[in-house]
Amino acid sequence: MSNETSASESTPLRRPENRTPVPNVAQSNSNSRQTTINSNHSGDNNNYGDSVQVRLQEQDKDSDSEQQRTATMDANKRILCRVGLDVLILLCAGFPILLFFLLGDPYKRGFFCDDDSLKHPFHDSTVRNWMLYFIGAVIPVGVICIVEVIISQNKASKDNGNSSSRRYVFMNYELPDWMIECYKKVGIYAFGAVLSQLTTDIAKYSIGRLRPHFIAVCQPEMPDGTTCADPINAGKYIEEFTCKGVGSSARMLKEMRLSFPSGHSSFTFFAMVYLALYLQARMTWRGSKLLRHLLQFLFIMVAWFTALSRVSDYKHHWSDVLAGSLIGTICALVVANYVSDLFQKPNTKTYLARTVQDMNASPAQGITITSN
Repeated sequence: MSNETSASESTPLRRPENRTPVPNVAQSNSNSRQTTINSNHSGDNNNYGDSVQVRLQEQDKDSDSEQQRTATMDANKRILCRVGLDVLILLCAGFPILLFFLLGDPYKRGFFCDDDSLKHPFHDSTVRNWMLYFIGAVIPVGVICIVEVIISQNKASKDNGNSSSRRYVFMNYELPDWMIECYKKVGIYAFGAVLSQLTTDIAKYSIGRLRPHFIAVCQPEMPDGTTCADPINAGKYIEEFTCKGVGSSARMLKEMRLSFPSGHSSFTFFAMVYLALYLQARMTWRGSKLLRHLLQFLFIMVAWFTALSRVSDYKHHWSDVLAGSLIGTICALVVANYVSDLFQKPNTKTYLARTVQDMNASPAQGITITSN
């Protein structure tokens, strides 16, 4: 008994061989559940990513459209501000002319009763006011618009729609080139015409020279009841008198003191001289070299005839017409050469890159940019 006991105690315990391990059902279930959950999570992540991407694209589209609307509104505001500023400047320059016409009081100048230059009869104007406005407004604006339309069409045919000039868009409408150029050219012409007329009116109301038909329109009467027909007033410089003005309107009595300089002459000479300079710069038709010069001659002759008619109608003295013609011509030359871009030459400047400048490179390595 003791031997068996010792033997049993000395024999090691062994696991049975060739026993198949039992799979862990709980572990497999947890693995499958985890796989399913992971797959579900991956699918949810994909769907969530797609939805986020769609939302981002929609937000990008909304932001782009909002930026486009903002840019369009800014462009419209800039155009309106520019046009409004130009109109305001023209009104500021033209408002004194209206004040002169309505409220202006010319300088009171005396006269000699035996001054033969003041004894001419009153005649109606050969060049009426509507003719003057047609000469000074309709003809220049019409010619400028026609020339600019032709230039724009020729430029479009040469560029084949690939023009690199600056574009203006207003209210989602792209303004054509000819409209922009007409606006610029007509605006500058109007600005020059206003300044020319203002210069003339300042001289008229400051000097107060009597017109050649002064005696016929005013019919002056002295404080003692005598007139220029009385020998007592011969050779006397008369300053105190009243105008009977029989058959004369209040406007005629005011205009009889506004002889120097001639307003008709200054206005027509500015219009026609400026138009001749405009054709010289913008009319480049090669069909005939004489057509442009013929038109320039005709326009100058219109101004010349208007000026001569003011003398023959006894509206002005010859010196009044000469002064008015010079004022209009000088204003046209100044505006055409220094205000407008008719004779502006291309500016060629050499620009160096910033790094090249820092390296004190030679000017030969610069970039030459030509701008009109």
